[in-house]
Amino acid sequence: MFELFRSGRKNKTDKGITNQPVSPPSPSPPPPPPVVASRRKFQIPVMDNFKKKRLDSLDSWTSRLEQLHATYRPRSSDDGNDRWEADFSQLFIGNKFATGTDSRIYRGIYKNTAVAVKLIKVSEQEDENRERLEEQFDSEVNLLIKLSHPNVVQIIAACRKPPVYFIITEYMSQGTLKMYLHEKGPYSLTMEIVLRLALDISRGMKHIHSLGVIHRDLKSDNLLLNDEMRVKIGDFGTSCIANECRGNKCKMAGTYRWMAPEMFKEKVYTKKVDIYSFGIVLWELTTALIPFQGMTPIQAAYAACEKDMRPKLATNCSPAINKLIENCWAANPAKRLAFTDIVSILEMYEDCLNKGVPLTSSYSDQLQTEVSFSDRLKGFILPGSSIPLHA
Repeated sequence: MFELFRSGRKNKTDKGITNQPVSPPSPSPPPPPPVVASRRKFQIPVMDNFKKKRLDSLDSWTSRLEQLHATYRPRSSDDGNDRWEADFSQLFIGNKFATGTDSRIYRGIYKNTAVAVKLIKVSEQEDENRERLEEQFDSEVNLLIKLSHPNVVQIIAACRKPPVYFIITEYMSQGTLKMYLHEKGPYSLTMEIVLRLALDISRGMKHIHSLGVIHRDLKSDNLLLNDEMRVKIGDFGTSCIANECRGNKCKMAGTYRWMAPEMFKEKVYTKKVDIYSFGIVLWELTTALIPFQGMTPIQAAYAACEKDMRPKLATNCSPAINKLIENCWAANPAKRLAFTDIVSILEMYEDCLNKGVPLTSSYSDQLQTEVSFSDRLKGFILPGSSIPLHA
């Protein structure tokens, strides 16, 4: 409190100035003793970097957190996977920065390290939706553990404790590739940046495909940037093992604007659906625009599938890059290159750029010819033949 008054001194009031003596204000009551919070209740740390007002603290998500923090402890097991179990005594959750259909993603601190915390809320009753989310959670955790690579988001811990499931991953401080592109503006990325980001993505996808995994939702929203502006692939909730992609898993998955035509038609598909999606992402890198802008998502998928429409290529982009984009989003999956070849092509382009020579599409044209010839040759190979083919 400011001490404003002395006896006989003029004092301003709401009604004007008086010469009446004013009594000193009554002393303020002593501050209440500090409240020691119960260790059993989930608490959010007071940090300048956290904004608690957007924490959804009034909904049922946080009430579930309080219950879990009070009851859950890491379990030990003999299968070697117990090291991925989350220890909630080491977890603090900050502001929410992303929302999905069945999940929320928060920034957090886990064992003194910045992390991203994905919360998946499932029904407490046994139903098809709960079964789907449980299967999706298990698949994503198992794949993240399996897919260790510099261009894949790293898992730190996880917990399957109904009705809330947790996946804790490394925190990607620069957000999504989509956010980055929209901040930069249309046609603003240099060829050097385009190639560097495209190589990060294609190297990560090459590793993912080498382990027999189909991502099925490759898009700029699921490509994340760290402090060094390197791209890492995330969100494996809809991913599957290629040779296990049967039944319900072969139904439509992914996001319409990046979805391959064969996926939209719910036909049998292969890892080439990710190549199509990469073609759309590579187009995004060269334009920094939204794919099929002006259309609704379902209109975009229909136009690509039924009318063979694609986004307009950038006129100021290298013809070699545009040629690669067209190859990736070809309507016929057999004409799309594999990520092994795409990495080789992009590395060659990067080498040309470093040497100051024009980018050439001759190598990609040669690879395309080899792929087409290999696909034609397959029609003449009898089942059970021992002749090796590499496409």
